[in-house]
Amino acid sequence: MGSHCDDSFVSSVKIPTIKFTKLFINGEFVDSISGKTFETIDPRTGDVIARIAEGDKEDVDLAVKAARDAFDHGPWPRFPGSERARIMMKFADLIDQNVEELAALDTVDAGKLFSMGKAVDIPNVASTLRYYAGAADKIHGEVLKMSREFHAYTLREPIGVVGHIIPWNYPSTLLFLKISPALAAGCTMVVKPAEQTPLSALYYAHLAKLAGIPDGVLNVVTGFGPTAGAAISSHMDVDAISFTGSSEVGRKVMHAAAESNLKVVSLELGGKSPLIIFDDADIDVAAQLALVGILFNKGEICVASSRVYVQEGIYDEVVKKLVEKAKAWVVGDPFDPKVQQGPQVDKKQFEKILSYIEHGKREGATLLTGGKPLELGGKGYYIEPTIFTDFKEEMLIAKDEIFGPVMALAKFKTIDEAIERANKTKFGLAAGIVTKDLNVANTVSRSIRAGTIWINCYFAFDNDCPFGGYKMSGFGRDSGLEGLNKYLHVKSVVTPLYNTPWL
Repeated sequence: MGSHCDDSFVSSVKIPTIKFTKLFINGEFVDSISGKTFETIDPRTGDVIARIAEGDKEDVDLAVKAARDAFDHGPWPRFPGSERARIMMKFADLIDQNVEELAALDTVDAGKLFSMGKAVDIPNVASTLRYYAGAADKIHGEVLKMSREFHAYTLREPIGVVGHIIPWNYPSTLLFLKISPALAAGCTMVVKPAEQTPLSALYYAHLAKLAGIPDGVLNVVTGFGPTAGAAISSHMDVDAISFTGSSEVGRKVMHAAAESNLKVVSLELGGKSPLIIFDDADIDVAAQLALVGILFNKGEICVASSRVYVQEGIYDEVVKKLVEKAKAWVVGDPFDPKVQQGPQVDKKQFEKILSYIEHGKREGATLLTGGKPLELGGKGYYIEPTIFTDFKEEMLIAKDEIFGPVMALAKFKTIDEAIERANKTKFGLAAGIVTKDLNVANTVSRSIRAGTIWINCYFAFDNDCPFGGYKMSGFGRDSGLEGLNKYLHVKSVVTPLYNTPWL
């Protein structure tokens, strides 16, 4: 079940020497105050790549102090937007110049496909920086038309010190979805990358310094969620938090923010996204969208099309195609250009996915293909592409975000049934619709409660397209100008017109 590459594959890509393993605070790489370190693991083998400084509350305090000083007294918020843009453009150029090394870091740390990182992820990071650099000198308020004799206008000002907490599935992409607009707005920040994938964030900090971003503007504290992440979320001198991760941790972040200084919170959380395929769909196109929708990035993507609903007229044909395609899907070393799926990020995630597969079997869903770990040289965290059918929305494999290569597939009759079942979830991040009927596409897209709807496509992200969730998938938006505005306060300024009584 599930094709895999020859274990004898030898990568022609040079695994980079790990150059940066310390915290980055106030423009310098420093040891943690405690001197403690933790291991970051290569999921291809389970071997240790490097030991990374383990930041804790005391280190967060230093990083926040550096960011606070840089915001209150430093040049970054006071630069003209054009100067921030110039430095951000230089930062993007440096990323382009180091694309291979950055892609390799995310491959060796997260198990991501090297070819995808080099061609898509890292170039998109530079593109995101340039997009927001282009907005940096276009931040302005508006003149208001008051109902009384006043002159009034609004200012848009940077919100202050921002805490960014980044997940492990897209260590580069999600880092820059957060820091790029915050930099453009004139904010300063403390970043906590996921403990599973700290390597690229530290490298980016090095490049930021080379680009000319002033000391204290961008600080990176590596460490664990319950310590470093909690310290950022509850810190009285942090003005806003932007978090991407699980709904469970999102609750904790929000609680900590409320218990401290009521800081602004933006949460992009889990998903259990439905893909609805109607009878008039092109079967090959629909099957490919469904398969890639769940197997892309080994299923470790919050908008994965993990629930697939197929109308009864084409159900059997789509199932047959999906099983054929899943069995031909190539799993193996992510440095191998022929491979389509690398290892899950770590042993914990690997075991979690396998436990959900067992739940699916016990709860009565039918396992069509996959369902087992893949033994590639006896090492690594590889799992076969897995498809269940005959699921009910009450089953764990349909309710919970598995975050792995596991599809739940079901048959439906009517458009109303499809809408009802698609909405039967606590999440609302994304959804897909495959149909040639514009009326069906419009009806369903307006009826599903999710932040992004893709019609006859999937994973159609863009810098200009706001991204975020409904329900327990969180609130606030990344990307687009919505992603910039969340790092800006709106201030109203009102003056009475000359000699006008105002009381």
